[in-house]
Amino acid sequence: MSVNVSAAADASVKNNVWILVFAFCFLGLLIDGADLMLLSYSLTSLKAEFGLTNVQAGSLGSFTLAGMALGGIYGGWACDRFGRVKTVVWTIVLFSFGTAVLGMTQNYWQFALFRFISSLGLGALYVACNTLMAEYVPTKYRTTVLGTLQAGWSVGYIVATLLAGWLLPIYGWRVLFYVAIVPVVLAILMQRLVPEPAAWVKAKAEQAKELAEGLKNPSATPVKREGAYKMIFGDPRARSMFIFWCLTAGFLQFGYYGVNNWMPAYLQTEMGMDFKSMTAYLVGTYTAMILGKVLAGVAADK
Repeated sequence: MSVNVSAAADASVKNNVWILVFAFCFLGLLIDGADLMLLSYSLTSLKAEFGLTNVQAGSLGSFTLAGMALGGIYGGWACDRFGRVKTVVWTIVLFSFGTAVLGMTQNYWQFALFRFISSLGLGALYVACNTLMAEYVPTKYRTTVLGTLQAGWSVGYIVATLLAGWLLPIYGWRVLFYVAIVPVVLAILMQRLVPEPAAWVKAKAEQAKELAEGLKNPSATPVKREGAYKMIFGDPRARSMFIFWCLTAGFLQFGYYGVNNWMPAYLQTEMGMDFKSMTAYLVGTYTAMILGKVLAGVAADK
């Protein structure tokens, strides 16, 4: 399968299909990152309108991360089962509608429920975009392209920062969430323009052929496919690496999102920054993150 993926990636480079795929995946992660930051910028307004305690306000971030974690798991399964492009499209639809509904919520539990639902799409989209892009780029340039793709999240942070600075003071937090319905247009375009990776299409065709042959000849011994988790945990080295990176990712999310969720509210209430000053500070921070992600990708390939 790795040979097929590499050959398909080389072919996509020659045909420049990967540029179209990159553009859509980049926009997908941009929207993903922007959506994630909308809660951070709305936290102060939510606390005031719903009368939330600090624990309740912080738990909204926990609901978000829990939804993203589950979404990442089912997103990986959906990519293999239904296709990478279809998974990207439907996850965009899920979190776009789910986030827009947040603007109509009237209390803490309504907001928490729909935030969790929309976050399922956020987590699944992250997995699907990276998987789709990886299959269109040769190994030689893969981390450079994927590192640049990751910068889409940080660009999304900047977009959310600018939107919040423009919309929140005038229109309030509800309008900020209504804007999330716009990405549905991206999903419709992607469905029409971006093809499924050749390696996935070939794998599904082989599975369909094996199924058809099994129906024609029921007495034949069926081909047994080893499950992904059995492959991981059956190999001691793969198992150790899998557990190590799960723990690493968990601690990273604990620190990064814990700070990021509260940063705008902290700058506004504790540091006394007005929205204009806070926006300039955060845009500068996220711009540095973009540079770091691109350079990390280039360094990994070198």
